[in-house]
Amino acid sequence: MKALLAQMHQWMADYMKSFYNEDEKIQAAILLKEEHTGYVTEISRDLAAHLQLSGHDCQLAEMMGLFHDIGRFRQFTLYQTFNDAQSEDHAALSVKVLHELPVAAELSPEDQALLFFAVANHNKKEIAPTRDKRKLFFARLLRDADKLDIYRVLSPFLAPSDGGGFAPGFLAKFIAGEQVDYTRIETQDDRKLVRLMWVYDVNFSWTLQRIQQRGYIDRIIACLPDIPEVAEGAARLRTYTAEKCAAADTVDF
Repeated sequence: MKALLAQMHQWMADYMKSFYNEDEKIQAAILLKEEHTGYVTEISRDLAAHLQLSGHDCQLAEMMGLFHDIGRFRQFTLYQTFNDAQSEDHAALSVKVLHELPVAAELSPEDQALLFFAVANHNKKEIAPTRDKRKLFFARLLRDADKLDIYRVLSPFLAPSDGGGFAPGFLAKFIAGEQVDYTRIETQDDRKLVRLMWVYDVNFSWTLQRIQQRGYIDRIIACLPDIPEVAEGAARLRTYTAEKCAAADTVDF
């Protein structure tokens, strides 16, 4: 497994470089996703180690981080966008690419199924129903690793509220601590609320501790309108974060 993981790292490095382009826009996008891939791979490995998984499962988690966005490179080259609604679902495309890989075919059928399930569900609003506890666990781990780095990626683009307001129901959902339908985003402040509400979908306290320690939550809240509804939702969020961060992580399979 260790040798196969090393082979996968080399294959992925070569694969990402195969998309390098003289067009500055395309090249910048490819480099952005190459960097994100590196961070998510590292986070997946670190989170698996924190959870004291077996050596095999730590390596499997690392593979999931390595391949989770492999479809992004083909997506941007074909469509010139990372917007799934304007192209195709990048997680589904990633699974499609994985099915084509000789290195993925070397995994056991069980490990292949875990890899494909986690990658397919890393970007969804909710994980697809399954009775397989290992599938559910690894999907949660990968979603956490991805979210933690997405906060880093998006943080430099934060800006104060432009006064665009919120789509109907968004503030009510924020106050209630509930997720919203991403397709209903209308304004920049909607996007910030969605990013804050990801907190309620973080699975491990290890992840949320890092989100909090790096100041991502406070910076987003500071860029929202100073109104009572935002303050109420933020207070609920901070209470939830403190409780979640204080809880011990467990492995339930």
